[in-house]
Amino acid sequence: MNLSITALEVLAPGAAAHEIVERKGRGHPDSLCDALAENLSIGLARFYVERFGAILHHNVDKALLIGGAARPAFGGGELTEPIEIILAGRATRRFRGVGVPVEELAVELSRDWLGRNLRNIDPVRDVRIVPRIRETSPDLSALFLRGAEAGVPLANDTSFGAGFAPLDRLERAVLAVEHGLRGAAPEIGDDIKVLGVRSAERIGLTVACAFVGRHVASLSDYFAKKENARALAAAAARAAIGGELDVEVNTADGDSQESIYLTVTGLSAEAGDDGQVGRGNRVNGLITPYRPMSLEAAAGKNPVSHTGKLYNLLAGRIAHTLTGELEGVDEAYCYLLSQIGKPVSEPQLADIRLRLADPGAIESLRRGAARIVRAQLRAAPELWRDVLAGRCPVC
Repeated sequence: MNLSITALEVLAPGAAAHEIVERKGRGHPDSLCDALAENLSIGLARFYVERFGAILHHNVDKALLIGGAARPAFGGGELTEPIEIILAGRATRRFRGVGVPVEELAVELSRDWLGRNLRNIDPVRDVRIVPRIRETSPDLSALFLRGAEAGVPLANDTSFGAGFAPLDRLERAVLAVEHGLRGAAPEIGDDIKVLGVRSAERIGLTVACAFVGRHVASLSDYFAKKENARALAAAAARAAIGGELDVEVNTADGDSQESIYLTVTGLSAEAGDDGQVGRGNRVNGLITPYRPMSLEAAAGKNPVSHTGKLYNLLAGRIAHTLTGELEGVDEAYCYLLSQIGKPVSEPQLADIRLRLADPGAIESLRRGAARIVRAQLRAAPELWRDVLAGRCPVC
C-alpha cells in the first residue's frame, strides 16, 4: 500500500469567500432510489446470511423512479397515476441448489421501507415496484468466493472513495434544517431539499418543501403554514450553528392554488420529479462541491467487497478518527483507491491530508496518523456487520 500523509494546504471551504452545500431529504426522488437500493442490498445480505451462513455476491445499485400523476387540492386531492420504481442489478439467485426469491424480496422489502418511512402514501396502492434483477456475473461471483476462501474480501472494482472531517458551519446548518423539518408538522411532507450558500459570514438557506394538501385548508392557510416552516427551519439552523442567517421556503410559489408547492403525498415524485440512484447525497448525507467527493453510487453495492461503498464509508471514518484522536489535527481529508482483485484492506493508495494547528508538526503526527489508517483498513473486512446493523447509512 502506498500511504501518503501530508499537510492540507488548500483553503478550507469555511474560510473561502463563498461556499455551497446541499441536502436532499428522505422523500426526495433521488434519495428514495438510494434508500430502496440500499434497503434491498441489506435485505438480500441478511437473507444470504440466514440461509447460507455468509453474504453472497450481489450489486443492486441501479434504480429509477418514474413520477406519477396527481391532483392536489386543499383538504385532500388524489393520486391518479402511481409512482413507479424500477430496481435493477445483479444478485446470486441460486446457491448450492437453493433458489433465492429475489423479485419477491425486492417488492416486499421496498414496500416495508416505504411504509415505515413515508407518512402519506400507501406503499401498495400508490407505488408500483418493478424488479429487474438478473443473475450475478460468473467472474465476479468467482472473485467473491475466492475472497471468502482466502479470508479477506477481494475488491469488486477499481474505484476510489473520499471523505473529510469535521463538518463546517454551513454543512451543519443544512443537515440541521432538513432534520429539523422532518416530521415537524403534519402539513410538511417528507420531500424536503435544502440548499445553503455562504457568502463571507452570511448564510442563506433555500428550502423546497412539499406541503400535504389534506392538512392545508386554503391559500391563506398555506402561506401561514409556509411561514411556520420557515421559522422552524431558521430555529433549527440557529440551534446548530448560532448567528444570523436568511431562510426562504418554496421561492417559486405564485399567488394561486395552481402555483404553490401543494401535493397529495408530500412527495414531488407524485407528479413533479423523477429520481435515480447516485444523484443524491454522498455517504455523509450531503452534497459538498467544495469538498472531496466520489461520484460512486454507494447505495445498493454489496457491503463485503465493493470498494465503491466500502472506501467511501472508510474514508469518512478515517477522517473522523484522525480529527478526533490526534491532537492538533483541525481537519482531515482521506482518499482511498482500490484495485480489482486485491484485498480490500490493501488499497493501491491511501492519501491522507491533514490541516494542522501547527503546520510544522506534520512529521511528529505521521506515525500516529499511519497507525489510525492501518487500523481502520484492517477492520475493512468486518465493515459489513455495521452496514447490516444500520450503523452505516449511505444517503
